[in-house]
Amino acid sequence: MEKINGNVSIEAQNIMPVIKKWLYSDKDIFIREVVSNGSDAITKLRMIDFSKAQNCSIHVEVDKDKRELRFIDDGIGMTAEEVKQNINQVAFSGAKAFLEEYSKTEGQEDAGIIGHFGLGFFSVFMVSDQVTIETLSYKEGSEPVCWESTDGMSFSMKDGTRTEHGTTIILHIAEAEDEFLDLWRVRQVLDRYCSFMRVPIYLKDCSKKEEEPKDQASEEAEEKAEEETKETPINDVQPLYAKAPQDCTDEEYKEFYKKTFHEYDDPLFWIHLNVDYPFKMKGILYFPKLHEQFGGIEGQIKLYSNQVFVADNIKEVIPEFLMLLKGVIDCADFPLNVSRSFLQNDGYVKRISNHITKKVADRLTGMFKTERENYEKFWPDIHPFIKYGIMRDEKFAERMKDYVLYKTTDNKMVTLQEYQDKNKEKLPEKVIYTTDPARQTAAIKMFTDNGMDVVVLDQVIDVNFISYMEYSAGEDKKIKFCRVDSELDSLVSKDEEANTVNYDKLSEIFKAAANNDTVNVELKPIADVDVPVMLVEEEQSRRFNDMNRYYGRDSFNMPTKCDIVLNSKNSIIEKISNMDTEDGKLIAKQLYDLAEMSRKPLENDRMAEFIKRSLSIVNMAMDNVKASSDVTIETESAEKNAEDQQENA
Repeated sequence: MEKINGNVSIEAQNIMPVIKKWLYSDKDIFIREVVSNGSDAITKLRMIDFSKAQNCSIHVEVDKDKRELRFIDDGIGMTAEEVKQNINQVAFSGAKAFLEEYSKTEGQEDAGIIGHFGLGFFSVFMVSDQVTIETLSYKEGSEPVCWESTDGMSFSMKDGTRTEHGTTIILHIAEAEDEFLDLWRVRQVLDRYCSFMRVPIYLKDCSKKEEEPKDQASEEAEEKAEEETKETPINDVQPLYAKAPQDCTDEEYKEFYKKTFHEYDDPLFWIHLNVDYPFKMKGILYFPKLHEQFGGIEGQIKLYSNQVFVADNIKEVIPEFLMLLKGVIDCADFPLNVSRSFLQNDGYVKRISNHITKKVADRLTGMFKTERENYEKFWPDIHPFIKYGIMRDEKFAERMKDYVLYKTTDNKMVTLQEYQDKNKEKLPEKVIYTTDPARQTAAIKMFTDNGMDVVVLDQVIDVNFISYMEYSAGEDKKIKFCRVDSELDSLVSKDEEANTVNYDKLSEIFKAAANNDTVNVELKPIADVDVPVMLVEEEQSRRFNDMNRYYGRDSFNMPTKCDIVLNSKNSIIEKISNMDTEDGKLIAKQLYDLAEMSRKPLENDRMAEFIKRSLSIVNMAMDNVKASSDVTIETESAEKNAEDQQENA
């Protein structure tokens, strides 16, 4: 066969079904595409003749009576030949061709041209059963052109009616798409996609309104409202993030945050991104108040390209942990796919993502070093974000691990290094923590009374976080987190002798109290003599069970194993070892339940039994008090009688 060279042809009949059904994820995106085309037309005119484009704008008109949605711009317009080239050729990018030609002659940058692929216009056929284009080129001597099509595959062209340069696109909305004849719905779409577009956009309702009797005041108010709507664009042509940071005030940052994300509370602080190299990127990332919560936190990072909305929370460019934040990022260099709804996942996107991570870490570490007081004030709100980021992003962890704060039970904020420096003699390579300061007060007191700090780790994320910190510390910086009820070695007294007690008898009594013959009973001289009994649960198995409980996987729990530690320095333990076995079991059972209650609440029948036993012990104590009182009275009476007899003698 003879070798043949040629070009692959594209049939409109084949590509239009793809555009209508599969190219765009959201049908309302056609509004973004048409308005973007109008913005490009005005931008082109500015690049060629700025004087003609100083007051150019885009007008969107909703006419429910005619079932029309109209988009009107006073940009560069098109000649008949340009219509044939730009509209009649599917996937021919007029914006790209313009930039290539313009850069050759002027040597300037694109100045914000949006179009790339030459497909956006055809998205209008997703909602329209007829589309009309009325256009007139800015070029001297140009004739107006009218282009019409019902399906995007066949068309007609004739002389147009436009008298000023620019383009009008008239969409006759299909019967099934009535939502796009609703002024509120169109406004909603414009707010979503075009709120920061560089060209002023005005929205107008051209539907006939039913006339109702109105007084003069109502008519004047309505006229004033309509006049303000005509004069005020619905978009912000120069959003705050596009300005230089030094030109923005704190109040402007807060106002932008509240308006963009419909928030009432002020953000804690923010990071203004303004990058020119190695890529162009601008934006603002806000740290919202998380209120010491982690589960259910949902942020929102809006991505823009040339001030046109692309999507929310695109994971390829936004690190997962940054999804907790709110913000906007605009990067003209985003490698967008054809529908401009997603990014091509390439190395360039990864570089952008890494740079964002670096800027966030730099802002936080800088605050720690120069604004430690503010950093500590914000910590209750930002710590879930930082801890989550450390666990999810290795580079973020490298920069932030040394700047994690731990709150102690005396309300001081310390870093891990500061904690270790202060407690290194009594707690080498250990951090003692509590998950419930109120319930674990007795155990906490044993450490603090002996000069050791206890940190509070009472959030859901802390279970995973401390395991990560232990694992990632490395051989040269070993660290172990121990809850106050899992570590007693640091409290064992080495310089005082313990009371002499019968260990075998105590072991038998407390095994009976726990109703467990296999439980391990230990006798240790604990420094705090006021605590007779503690239940010590192995740290790792408890953490595993805690995580399962948080995530609703109780069926996977490991068997709970608690050792019973008796304080041989406590006088109660000595007395129990010398008591009758049955009486000793009653007191041991009470002490065992009290030790359990310092860890977690007693449940069901066990609580009822505890209350009943407590009342019995109270009655016994009262009987002993009464018996002691009776003996005292008899003794005093006998002494008085003896004194009387002596006086009589």
